[in-house]
Amino acid sequence: MTQPQDPISPAAPAPAAGPVAAPVTEPRSGGLRILLTGVVAALALVSLASAWYTQHRVHNLEQELVRRQQDSQSQAAEARVLARQADDAARDAMAKSSLLEARISEVSLKRGQLEDLIQSLSRSRDDSVVNDIEAGLRVALQQSSITGSAEPVVATLKAADERLTKSNQPRLEPLRRAIARDLDRVKAASVADIATLAIKLDEATRLVDEVPLLTAEGVSAAASAAAVASAPAARPRVSQRSASPSSAASAPQGTSAWWPSSMNAWVDSVWTDVRGLVRVARVDQADAMLLAPDQGWYVRENLKLRLLNARLGLLSRQFDLAQADLQRCSATLDRYFDRSSRKTAALAELLRGVAAQSKQASVPRPDDTLAAIAAIGVNR
Repeated sequence: MTQPQDPISPAAPAPAAGPVAAPVTEPRSGGLRILLTGVVAALALVSLASAWYTQHRVHNLEQELVRRQQDSQSQAAEARVLARQADDAARDAMAKSSLLEARISEVSLKRGQLEDLIQSLSRSRDDSVVNDIEAGLRVALQQSSITGSAEPVVATLKAADERLTKSNQPRLEPLRRAIARDLDRVKAASVADIATLAIKLDEATRLVDEVPLLTAEGVSAAASAAAVASAPAARPRVSQRSASPSSAASAPQGTSAWWPSSMNAWVDSVWTDVRGLVRVARVDQADAMLLAPDQGWYVRENLKLRLLNARLGLLSRQFDLAQADLQRCSATLDRYFDRSSRKTAALAELLRGVAAQSKQASVPRPDDTLAAIAAIGVNR
């Protein structure tokens, strides 16, 4: 190995004359060479060891990478298999989901159709109930207009309220409240009961034949009735031949107790007839006594006709005509009939009651109910 020259050192001076001496630095440069050779050899060994270690480590790393690559490939294969299975499962789930969705949509459609059908049936039932109530109300109004009574309207409103209570539909609650208001208003209205008044007039017509007249017909009828009532009581007194003051007063002067009982009865009846020829009474209507006995039948028939006219007036709801006929009947009763009789008083009281109840009063219309029915028909 060549030792490098010192660049700093100047050029060597020329040796002096004389013998040339050997350089002192040769042994030192040889040791330096040996040292440098050892260092280089050590570095080479270290490099070789480092290279071997590095190569061994690289080899291990390559084996690890190969193993990991194989593991990753196996995992990738398994992942592909699992992905394929997942894909198949997803497709199956998708198919099932689509099938379920189709079935759900079909069930929803059927449910909607069923709800529509139920709603249509409910609405049709409610509509039929409302239509029946409306038809019943119109028929009841016609019956009330014919008869003049509020009973058909009241009965129809009650039946409609019971029917709505059983149905229990919320959309029909306004109709039910309207029916309750109309029912209260119709019940509060004072309407003449034509049927009851007609029955009373029929009873009055029947009593006409029984009330006594103020004419001789009535007098003779009263006398004959008194004779029939007193005859059973007179016969025992005569048969006992008692001399009581009552029997003496009832028999004419000159009769004796030793007469036969049949003769006494005959005398008693003759005396009763004689006493019935004369009657003292107060008559307010003097014209009634001038009525011929055969005209009493015409008076009764005329009174019956007046009562029938009043009855027809009530049935036709012509209350003014009925009141006029009843007033004429009362005037006829006061003029030609005996007011002291109980039957005459009963007939007069019956006529006054009918006249008091025969008032012009129309049946209230159920306007609230009809308006509620119309509102329900609009909202269908």
